[in-house]
Amino acid sequence: MLTAGIKFINFKTKLSTKILKKKLNLLLKENNQVLKSLGKEYKNDYNTKIFNKYKKFSNYRIIGMGGSSLGAQAIYDFFKKKIKKKFSFIDNLRMHSKNDNLNDSTNLIISKSGNTIETIVNANIIIKKKDKNIFITENRNSYLYNLANKLKAEIVHHNNFIGGRYSVLSEVGMLPAELMGLNVKSFKQFNSLVNNKKFIDALISDVSSILYFSKKKKFNSIIINYDEQSENLFKWYQQLVAESLGKKKRGILPIVSNMPKDNHSVMQLYLDGFKNNFFTFFYTHEKQSQKINNNTILYSQEFLKGKNLAEITYAQKKATENVFKMKNIPFRSFEIKKRNEKTLGELFSFFILETILIGKSLNLNPYDQPAVELIKTETKNLLI
Repeated sequence: MLTAGIKFINFKTKLSTKILKKKLNLLLKENNQVLKSLGKEYKNDYNTKIFNKYKKFSNYRIIGMGGSSLGAQAIYDFFKKKIKKKFSFIDNLRMHSKNDNLNDSTNLIISKSGNTIETIVNANIIIKKKDKNIFITENRNSYLYNLANKLKAEIVHHNNFIGGRYSVLSEVGMLPAELMGLNVKSFKQFNSLVNNKKFIDALISDVSSILYFSKKKKFNSIIINYDEQSENLFKWYQQLVAESLGKKKRGILPIVSNMPKDNHSVMQLYLDGFKNNFFTFFYTHEKQSQKINNNTILYSQEFLKGKNLAEITYAQKKATENVFKMKNIPFRSFEIKKRNEKTLGELFSFFILETILIGKSLNLNPYDQPAVELIKTETKNLLI
């Protein structure tokens, strides 16, 4: 068990964890803004006045790239069935539809640097003269900061010590979450988690296993995801891990595989192909699920009678785990027992701590992304 809301089965490796425990203790003693943002003492750079001014609206657009939008999108999709407001995400360069230009939408334009070219382009196309706009960006001279002032828009200052992919529990993710009607305080579980021996032991064992796989040339971290509402959670995780650890010809490649449809495409390779993969199973238990229509089930498939979609999907998940065990394929498993803010906050904290600890263990800086900056510079040179 990871926490009360998450059943966690770790990789079946038994490795020494003494050095990792020391590294984690040193990490927790740092004056680390990323880790501070995971806890309840962190103060978001927006106040009740700003929230009350914009909470009454029903439609919102989030304009941002990578970590500036993925965290909020992961939150929105994870709770989509209970959120009554509509959020759309403009997170790539593409042709824009009429739905992108709804007159009654509030825009949240998010960029840490304030100079993200895709966000600038999308803001230029999407924002109309009478729109309501909130900019989340660093308090410095940048294109989007200056645009916000020109438009007389609301400005929420992005913490300049927290990179986009780590910003989900800062103002970048929490302002959208609060506008969604969610309890932002419940996301902040860091303080209790780091004092939870089961959580810490699971984290240390998990990281030691991933480092072991890396030494054995197993670089592909494949997420076997059985929860449609968590697809963007793992797109967020994908960026977190790939951008934080993909340096100095090293790294982990997270690949999101959505089940059960991928049983009929890539599962054959996972089971019988090359062996440089390790896996994460992810499933969320649901209280309500659509039932099979017994009247139309033929005799040959009578075992399906009385079953619902959740039961069938869970059986497929357990069956796949059993086959992985038979074939000695390394995997861990997360089963979400409660779909709530506390549980999602715990997952965010676990994955962020995991990534930073892996980076420090590999002597990598988990906070920068130097190679990506080269593309940004080269793109600008070509457009001048």
